[in-house]
Amino acid sequence: MPLYRDFSDDTATILVWKYDENEELNIDELLEPENADKVKDYHPKKLQEVLMVRKLLKSLKPNSKILYKEREPFLSPKDAEISITHSFPFAAIAISKNKIGIDIEKFNPKILRVIDKFTYENERGFIPFDTEVVFYTIIWSVKESMYKIHHSKHWSLKKHYEVRPFELKYLHHIKCRVHDDQISDELKARVEFFDEYCFTIVEE
Repeated sequence: MPLYRDFSDDTATILVWKYDENEELNIDELLEPENADKVKDYHPKKLQEVLMVRKLLKSLKPNSKILYKEREPFLSPKDAEISITHSFPFAAIAISKNKIGIDIEKFNPKILRVIDKFTYENERGFIPFDTEVVFYTIIWSVKESMYKIHHSKHWSLKKHYEVRPFELKYLHHIKCRVHDDQISDELKARVEFFDEYCFTIVEE
């Protein structure tokens, strides 16, 4: 299987795979029976992404499977924490002893149309005009990664997830926070670039 990047650290295995059209993705072998209904209406490319993640998992933990609780994936048997992400032709998986969130996003100017959906105006003062797409893609990706650690259908990326000001030369130490009326959890994000993509890792 063509492993594209390995971002593993002392506490987590974090792997990215790039799709190879010669790679066989057998749905009967890879997909958990419990998820058959979940994927029945998926677009072919999205289904390929799902199967790519399963093939990565089988290479790491052949006796485990990915199940879902309210759209949130978990390992069965639950002997580790997991996070998954995909954006064709890439798929990635993180397996850790601690809670972890990963996300992959392609840099796309269209993100500028939706910045009001995930940031406040007073969060944007540090962003240089000539690199807006890069900065907003990182902010979106960090917030998505935090969401995978602190998951709630009642929370919004704009209201409950904060990314502190950062510089592109310090992408391994981005400070971020999840908060509501009861909690305020300080976290740190690590961001990697490859091809035209942003890959984000947030670990507890």
